[in-house]
Amino acid sequence: MGTANFAVNTLLELVNEKYDVVGVFTNPDKPFGRKQEVIFSDVKKAAIDLNLSVFQPEKFKEKEIEILKGLEPDFIVVVAYGKILPKKVLEIPRFGCFNLHASLLPKYRGASPIQASIVNCEEESGICVIAMTENLDDGDILKQVRTKIGLDENFQELSERLSEIGSKAVCEVLKEVENGNEKRIHQNEEDATYVGKIEKNMGRINFDVDALKVHKLICGYSLWPCAYCYIEDKIIKIYKSILRKEYSGRPGEVLDNKNFIVACKNGAVEFVEVQLQGKKRMLSKNFLNGFKLEKGQVLR
Repeated sequence: MGTANFAVNTLLELVNEKYDVVGVFTNPDKPFGRKQEVIFSDVKKAAIDLNLSVFQPEKFKEKEIEILKGLEPDFIVVVAYGKILPKKVLEIPRFGCFNLHASLLPKYRGASPIQASIVNCEEESGICVIAMTENLDDGDILKQVRTKIGLDENFQELSERLSEIGSKAVCEVLKEVENGNEKRIHQNEEDATYVGKIEKNMGRINFDVDALKVHKLICGYSLWPCAYCYIEDKIIKIYKSILRKEYSGRPGEVLDNKNFIVACKNGAVEFVEVQLQGKKRMLSKNFLNGFKLEKGQVLR
């Protein structure tokens, strides 16, 4: 069961490890963009390529539960599915339901753990494979893998790494469970933190903070909603940046109009890839060829 691209590696790994995937559950197709074209989820695309049976229930009612029972699963593996499974579903598989979560639980339970780990300047992230319960991400941990977060590593890059690490961890856990030698660690509820869905306004840059925080905001929201600020009266999105600790100035002040270096409370950031409102995304050096940016100008 999965929807987002993060889940595709696990599906591929299960097939490569010769597991008999009797069904793939993913969210229903939805219209996207101005033309409202119907777009398949990344998991559905992968399942079709693998000639696997695809199911797309809105909710798990009696009809859907009977269909699931009819598949007689030994395991249900859930990765970035977007639904909380009811107890009746959790009780169906012989060995249980297992979820791959992209954080070091119990920290960052919820919808956006990868973005949160980057934006909050964490030095490391990781994955957990847990036994699912009716509650959100609170099940026993069967495997945890840690990894360092690179200084300039963005959401897409870290997500892909964690997806690959997690896909292998899931298969290892299934073998351990089947053989009856899995090790379970109970989560400490006192250490639990939660992250919700990302809102568009969360990408607004506040230059009155340390430059590292601004840089990490840009890295964490590189896919969506994208970090942004205002240049004059227009929004400018920032897709990529470089930390410039050697510079200093007033928060938001343009310190170098040749390399688009902007001051923060401590240090500065260099904008590398940007998109001005109404224009195409481009490298900053190309943007500055056509936009007159004044040294000393303040972004907000």
